[in-house]
Amino acid sequence: MGGVTARTAADLPGVDKDTAAWFYHKVRVAIERNIREQAPFVGEVGVDASYFGGRRKGKRGRGAKGKVPVFGILKRAGRVYTVPIPNLKTDPLIPIIREKVVPDSIVYTDGFKSYDVLNVSEFKHEGVDHDKELVERQGKHINGLENFWNQAKGVLRKNNGVPKQNFHLFVKECEFRFNYGSPSQQLDTLKRWLKQEGIA
Repeated sequence: MGGVTARTAADLPGVDKDTAAWFYHKVRVAIERNIREQAPFVGEVGVDASYFGGRRKGKRGRGAKGKVPVFGILKRAGRVYTVPIPNLKTDPLIPIIREKVVPDSIVYTDGFKSYDVLNVSEFKHEGVDHDKELVERQGKHINGLENFWNQAKGVLRKNNGVPKQNFHLFVKECEFRFNYGSPSQQLDTLKRWLKQEGIA
């Protein structure tokens, strides 16, 4: 992995490309499983969503045709958690927040109406007006998630398209890259996880 596609990795040692793709898939499955089992966030978190997909004509942003919405939660100065979702309505968003964020935590969001239910929830909701508060109110922002979205889209572009059935695994790979330090630290973590999976 490390920014190298399965096809390129197969060419380097002369391994069959299907074997390389199989190994990459196993690594991403191990990443997804281990990340899913991590403890919920507590304290201050930001939540946001972004659309992933190729460049298409037509509507952009929320509701863009043919693109996949991904929801993210970021612990301030900490790790990110992401999950592809069917839509940006309240129904899929709130259960994810309740699963991954400890009650009484402060949840920062943009002004999207699906987050309004947080005002009467077990969380402390802080809405951020991108036009005004993003710069004027120190500490109340979701900049970290926007940084992650940019990084993730840059990584996925290198794959020249991701099969829809495996898209969630590629997003988890991006999450892993963001959360687990330097490349050497990531490699050490992967070796441990793959050993537990019986792969390495």
